[in-house]
Amino acid sequence: MTKNILVVPGDGIGQEVTAVGKKVLDKIAAKFGHTFTYDEALIGHVAIEATGNPLPDETLAKMKKSDAILFGAVGHPKYDNDPTAKVRPEQGLLKMRKELGLYANLRPIKLFDELLSASSIKPEVLKGADILFFRELTGDIYFGEKGRKNNGDTAFDIAEYSRYEVERIARKAFEAARTRRKKLCSVDKANVLETSRLWREVVQKIAPEYPNVQVEHQFVDAAAMILIKDPRRFDVVVTANLFGDILTDEASQIAGSMGMLASASVGDGTGVYEPIHGSAHDITGKGIANPLASILSAALLLDISFGMKAESEAVISAVDQVLKAGFRTGDIADAQTPKDKILGTDAMGEEVLKRI
Repeated sequence: MTKNILVVPGDGIGQEVTAVGKKVLDKIAAKFGHTFTYDEALIGHVAIEATGNPLPDETLAKMKKSDAILFGAVGHPKYDNDPTAKVRPEQGLLKMRKELGLYANLRPIKLFDELLSASSIKPEVLKGADILFFRELTGDIYFGEKGRKNNGDTAFDIAEYSRYEVERIARKAFEAARTRRKKLCSVDKANVLETSRLWREVVQKIAPEYPNVQVEHQFVDAAAMILIKDPRRFDVVVTANLFGDILTDEASQIAGSMGMLASASVGDGTGVYEPIHGSAHDITGKGIANPLASILSAALLLDISFGMKAESEAVISAVDQVLKAGFRTGDIADAQTPKDKILGTDAMGEEVLKRI
C-alpha cells in the first residue's frame, strides 16, 4: 500500500518526538511491505517566524492533499507571556481543525501495567483503567465570539454549539462504545449552561438508537472527581471542547505522564495524529522528551486512517515490550529505575524500533 504522510513537527519538542514517530512509520513500511512518502510543513511559532502566519496557505494545501498528518506541537513562551499578541501559534492549530473539519478528538487513556508506579494515584485504583475520550473539537468557547468591552476592562468568550455538532460527535462515541465495554458517559454542565442542556438533550435523543450501550450523564466537576477516585468506572467518555481539554490532561496522570498519551483528530477528511503534550520549551533541545506519545500516535494513524490494524498492534506491542524491559524516559522513571535504564528521546525510540 502506498500512502502520503505529511509531517508537521511544529514547535519545541514537537520537532524531536515527531522525528522518532516518523522513524517508526518507516520501520513499519519496511517490515510490512508498504510505501510511505513524506512531505513537511510549518505551523505555529516556527511558521510565524518564517511567514508571519501561524498556518501558511502552503501548509493547509499540503494538509488537504495528504493521506494522514503526523503532528508535533505548537506554542512558545514568547506568546504565553504576552496576552496582547494579535498573532499566536495556537491560532494555527484552531484554524487547522476548522479547515480540515476535525470535529472529533480521540484520546485513549490506557495504562501500561509497568507504569503503575509512575502515577501519583494508588496502583490498586488504577490497574485496569482503559478509557477512550471523544472530545468535540471545532465548537464551544474556543471558536465562539470573543472580545473586550468597557474600555477593555471586561472580556467575553461565547460558548456556542449547534445540534448537528453534538450529534456527529455523539454518534462516533456511541459507535466506539459498541465495540468496547458498551458503556458511554456524556459529560456536561447542564445544571448551569444552556449549551450543556442542548448537549444532554441531543445525547438522550440519540441513545435509543444504541440499545446495547449503557448511557450515563455526569456534570464535569463530578466527572473530574471520579476520574481520580475510580477511573475504571469509565469506558467511553464524550464531552465538549473545553471540558475535554481539561479532563484529558487530568487523565494523563492515569497513564503516568502526558508523554504517554496519543491522540487522533478526525472528521470527514484527512486525520491528524499527535501527542497530547505541548511544546515544552523548558526541555526543548535537551534530548530528554518522551517520544512514546508520538510513537503511539503513529500507531493510531496506521489503524484509523490506513486501516492497518496488524501494523498498529506491532507498534503498541513494541512499546509494551520496551516498558516491560524496564526502559524509561525521565518523566516516567521512579526512584527504583536503574540509571542505565533511563533513556533520552532518540535512545528510547531505538529501543522501540528494535522490537517492531
